[in-house]
Amino acid sequence: MSESQYQPGVCNIGGAEVARRKQVSYFGGAIYLVLLLLSFGSTSAALRLPVFISALIFAIGYIQSRKKFCLAFGLMGTFNFSELGKLSKVVSPEALAADRKVALLIIGQALALAILLTVPVFFF
Repeated sequence: MSESQYQPGVCNIGGAEVARRKQVSYFGGAIYLVLLLLSFGSTSAALRLPVFISALIFAIGYIQSRKKFCLAFGLMGTFNFSELGKLSKVVSPEALAADRKVALLIIGQALALAILLTVPVFFF
């Protein structure tokens, strides 16, 4: 897969945007681990939602960086292979439909991964 060219439903972000998604996954993963450690031995149900949210942040960043596809850009009909924040518009209705389909798939995958990562909070 080319990292320097928009491919509908396949790749909509370049190197700088991928790096930003990796940073998001590192941040979410670090918060997740801290909250997960705090939740062990605790009977507080109040930690469950923050653990899930941090797991979701990790999952979204991780999946987007691996796929080189931003779900928000896919839903908005944009892409970026330039400097951060410099978006281009998707013009083809077919390309927009393909991008939105992948964006929804990423949301589903991220939710599934976040749920899986949150399971230990309920059992320990």
